[in-house]
Amino acid sequence: MYYYDLKQHARYFPRHLRLHYAFGDITSVPDTPSFLKSRPIAGDNENAVLLNLVKLRHFYFPRDRVPFEAKKGMAVWRGSLGRNNPTRRALLMRYRDHALCNIGYTRSKLSEDIPPSPYLPPGAQLRYRYIVSIEGNDVATNLKWIMASNSLCLMPAPVHETWFMEGRLEPGKCFVQLRDDLEDLEEKILYYEKHWDEARAIIQNANRSTLGFKDARKERLISLLVMYQYFVLSGQMEPDEQIGTMLMR
Repeated sequence: MYYYDLKQHARYFPRHLRLHYAFGDITSVPDTPSFLKSRPIAGDNENAVLLNLVKLRHFYFPRDRVPFEAKKGMAVWRGSLGRNNPTRRALLMRYRDHALCNIGYTRSKLSEDIPPSPYLPPGAQLRYRYIVSIEGNDVATNLKWIMASNSLCLMPAPVHETWFMEGRLEPGKCFVQLRDDLEDLEEKILYYEKHWDEARAIIQNANRSTLGFKDARKERLISLLVMYQYFVLSGQMEPDEQIGTMLMR
């Protein structure tokens, strides 16, 4: 998937041009400007050039037909524990039996005392008013479809970002920010259960933030412009005003 998503746009450029890339869940900045799926938000990340890679998995927007007020007044989360992910483990250990939560992990077995929970597809999770998003090996895969839904996204401040530009999402406007230790999850659920208008306003802003990613033509043009700029800045192409104008039409 990485290869074909990269080639989808690279094929429009001359074959003699060269580029660096790194496939996988990247959480550090390469020494050489490279195309990546993910990068850290903080610090000097200019060498990490984002493209929409593995978009079939990450940019999935199921239609949500259930209004916020008709959903269950609980928070839900499902996911794997990844590479000993401490935040996901903290969520599981603190809230797996909580009356306001449906929290469970899938795939690997944590211990004999805490068995995995049944898998919940996105459609089933969308029946809940609150959906928790926790970063995995890099970003949280579920974040995009949560923000396109009628449910409220609850998550700690993101550390990594992808083509979705998670680092530009504003807490309190596009999502509800949780403490890094997640101890305020119950408090946030109880607050928004009493302030539905605030919850709906955040959901509407979140929905608007996803609209551009559903525009196939716009997405294609931006991807081509990113590649064009990469080849220009790496000294392999001369700036061409006609090309830039053509891509922006």
